[in-house]
Amino acid sequence: MSSFGFTRCLAAALMSVALAAPAFAQPLLEYQGADRSEKIVQAAKEEGELTLYTSIAEKDIPPLIKPFEEKYGIKIKIWRAGTDKVLQRTLTEAQAGRHDVDAIHISAPEMEALSQEKVLQPVKSPLFEQLLPKAVPDHREWAATMLTVFVQAYNTDRIKKEDLPQSFEDLKDPKWKGKLGIETEDFDWFAAVVTALGEEKGVQLFRDIVATNGISVRKGHSLLTNMVVAGEVPLGLTVYNYMPEAAKKRGAPIDWFTIDPVVARANGIGITRNAKHPNAALLFYDYMLSQDAQRILASLSYVPSNTQVESPLKGMELTLIDPEVSLSGMAKWSQLYDQVIVSQGRR
Repeated sequence: MSSFGFTRCLAAALMSVALAAPAFAQPLLEYQGADRSEKIVQAAKEEGELTLYTSIAEKDIPPLIKPFEEKYGIKIKIWRAGTDKVLQRTLTEAQAGRHDVDAIHISAPEMEALSQEKVLQPVKSPLFEQLLPKAVPDHREWAATMLTVFVQAYNTDRIKKEDLPQSFEDLKDPKWKGKLGIETEDFDWFAAVVTALGEEKGVQLFRDIVATNGISVRKGHSLLTNMVVAGEVPLGLTVYNYMPEAAKKRGAPIDWFTIDPVVARANGIGITRNAKHPNAALLFYDYMLSQDAQRILASLSYVPSNTQVESPLKGMELTLIDPEVSLSGMAKWSQLYDQVIVSQGRR
């Protein structure tokens, strides 16, 4: 994604503007006393508000945010955009010495990029013990709140359930000619699948699939889902699990299934180093990891990071995208994804 190149161009500038967190905030961000919750709530209410930048689906913001605001009387100001735009705005504001944002909630690779650029600060929370393994990096500057799982979605009017492929190898069958679609920036999904299959074998498999049957390349997972619903793309290979599920509940002719390996990408939350409302941000941070918010996320078909909340995909074995590997290998895998799939596909 081009945003990562933008990130690295700003690295030197960010190092000069990323100041230490306000002194009064640090004891609470790291505080582990028995009265931790009471101290955070009191300090957060004194601040009264926080600003959140997020990429979570717009329709899912009210059911997630409203309970927090009603419980604590703290107003959340939200700016919502795609992950790459949230990343770019955060970095641009940091370079300019603007510190409007208190908390950020976007995909884990971009959260890791913000950590590497010294935009975030470490947090200690007792809720970490309830989270999935590897949900919190060693630096503790962000924590995973939920997993977005890549699934395969199909138009139920165009494809019968009994005809669905059982493996990616099955997609070489000529019966899938003109029926396949994929999202244009899912190089990290491609990297995870190909690595699991064996890199050389996996790359050649996708070359063969595209050469035999072609593939429709679409910008945005919402668009790809809508194209499946419309029947223009009968089988979408990289759809976020909650999108076809929501469309199915509305009566759309769509359903989803999975082909192993099933790949998941985490979304995470972090607090900025120069947050104006660090205690309110910390209270919201804990809320997002708590069972209250995690149950709401699960009800919206997201996969919760808190192991004490039942997952909509309970029992499914997932291959998690490593955000550090995604960043370090971005040039290689984005180029390969473009060569094998995007540049060969049709719009």
